[in-house]
Amino acid sequence: QVQLVESGGGLVQAGGSLRLSCAASGSIFSINGMGWYRQAPGKQRELVATITSGGSTNYADSVKGRFTISRDNAKNTVYLQMNSLKPEDTAVYYCNADHVRFRRFDVPADYWGQGTQVTVSS
Repeated sequence: QVQLVESGGGLVQAGGSLRLSCAASGSIFSINGMGWYRQAPGKQRELVATITSGGSTNYADSVKGRFTISRDNAKNTVYLQMNSLKPEDTAVYYCNADHVRFRRFDVPADYWGQGTQVTVSS
């Protein structure tokens, strides 16, 4: 079993910065992609940014140039540096780990964190 532990959320003024962290714990053999998604009240969960084990990144258009995703494969940890935050970035941010294997030939599975609240005041 994998547990994704998120940290770094909080309340910040518009224009400020926050850094989210998500560490995957457990006897993990490999993780393909890791990423961040968010869900605002009354809206569907949406992709924020993803990163592969090789370091390829993908961002939502709304965060390009403001957010940076990075990853430490040795620690199974993914980070999201959020700069120039806007009130519309307010949401619960969820960490995702996809194609997780505990052994080389396991069927891969996806996991989600519990979510961390990010609130940006105007």
